[in-house]
Amino acid sequence: MSGIQTLFDKDERARYRRPDRELVPRRLVQAMFALMLGVLGIVTYGQLTDHPNVGVLVEAPIVQQREVILTGSRNGVYTVTDTAGMVLRRSSDEKAGFIGIIGLVINRERNLRDQPTDAPVLIARRDNGNIAVIDDSTGMRLDLIGYGADNVAAVAALLD
Repeated sequence: MSGIQTLFDKDERARYRRPDRELVPRRLVQAMFALMLGVLGIVTYGQLTDHPNVGVLVEAPIVQQREVILTGSRNGVYTVTDTAGMVLRRSSDEKAGFIGIIGLVINRERNLRDQPTDAPVLIARRDNGNIAVIDDSTGMRLDLIGYGADNVAAVAALLD
């Protein structure tokens, strides 16, 4: 007997050769397809009746804004300067690491679209209190929702 055959008794080996019962119950498979068709039906109905989208972020008007330039170094530290060249913040500062992450994302998008990496980005505070990073050279709009209070505060500090 081989080593694998000793792991199972005779009845288990027979079950794997020709299972006498289903491994996934038929009712479960039917319920899965019923749920899928139900969701598809609800979405189709919503689209055909022009039901308004809910849970979609509404871009509120901008009440405060500032143009900044993000420049990165080889070790991943990003420096934020205003358009006059004054240093506002570095991603190596206390609780400012998220600025470096935003800098990496913006530079990646710019490299993909063959855009200059030293173009300014817009940091904006919207009427509803949300903070946004807007890059006009790539068309990217990053509303900072759900990134954590410290991360949003690090970017919001650039407006003050």
